[in-house]
Amino acid sequence: MMGAGDAAPPRRAQQAEDTGMGSFPAAREAGLMALVLGALVAAPPALAQAPPAQPPPAQAPPAPPPAPHLSPQVTLEPRAMELLQVMCARLAAARSLGFNAVATYESPARTGHPLAYATAFQVLMQRPDRLRVLMPGDGPPSEFYYDGRRMVAFAPQEGLAAVAEAPPSIDAMLKAAFEQAAIYFPFADFIVSDPCRDLTDGLRIAFVVGQSKVVGGTTTDVLAIANDAVQGQLWIGAEDRLPRLFRATYFDDPATYRHAVAFSDWVLDRPVPADAFASVGAAQARPMPFARPDAPVRAP
Repeated sequence: MMGAGDAAPPRRAQQAEDTGMGSFPAAREAGLMALVLGALVAAPPALAQAPPAQPPPAQAPPAPPPAPHLSPQVTLEPRAMELLQVMCARLAAARSLGFNAVATYESPARTGHPLAYATAFQVLMQRPDRLRVLMPGDGPPSEFYYDGRRMVAFAPQEGLAAVAEAPPSIDAMLKAAFEQAAIYFPFADFIVSDPCRDLTDGLRIAFVVGQSKVVGGTTTDVLAIANDAVQGQLWIGAEDRLPRLFRATYFDDPATYRHAVAFSDWVLDRPVPADAFASVGAAQARPMPFARPDAPVRAP
């Protein structure tokens, strides 16, 4: 299957299943926080590194990550939980959402230190059963459409489209897209019907870091949250209560690579054209299987 939101990386997808991360939803049983902020796309060909002329010297295996400083006691500051709930309520109440997102993840270079890669998303959603995601990106562009009946992953340059029947809600569709084709989106926690249902489940720590006037071109309230698997930091607009930036690190990652999603250009409850969730190009494209990238190739 081609990348439309792109295939979940094996390690992070497996970690999601192993840890049962239910704190940050969309495909809930898959632990969407892990899916949302995992490695988003393979490095574009233009950025791919050539192999070194000489093999690198042997390096000692990385030291295990330090144990998270989570006391047995759950510490959830009331103000932090209030800010989370207000943000979730604002998102859940919107009948339509439009925004742009840039997701960044780190991956090791030949030096062993991380390089950052980014993917852009142009998102339009209408509750309860419409979603369009356009991904211009640094590599080949891709598009994803859901109209309440079908989900379509479309690669315009290649002229290929994968089509599958879909459940009648965005929440169920996101789960089906991951299970059937390893498609996921790094903003999915923020567009499901109840963003806080899993966001607060299993939290051990939540507190207010302070305010920032740097992120998102506005004043934001900055929160820190953590459960047994991951620590997150969230910037929420102080006036409009919409997310501006989310960053996460995983406690079991020896390199503590950072994963982030930045949000901009929010538009809520604007009328949406009826034809916004379909593509003429996708309808005319050559069909291909709606399947996971690691699925065995079928003989013709």
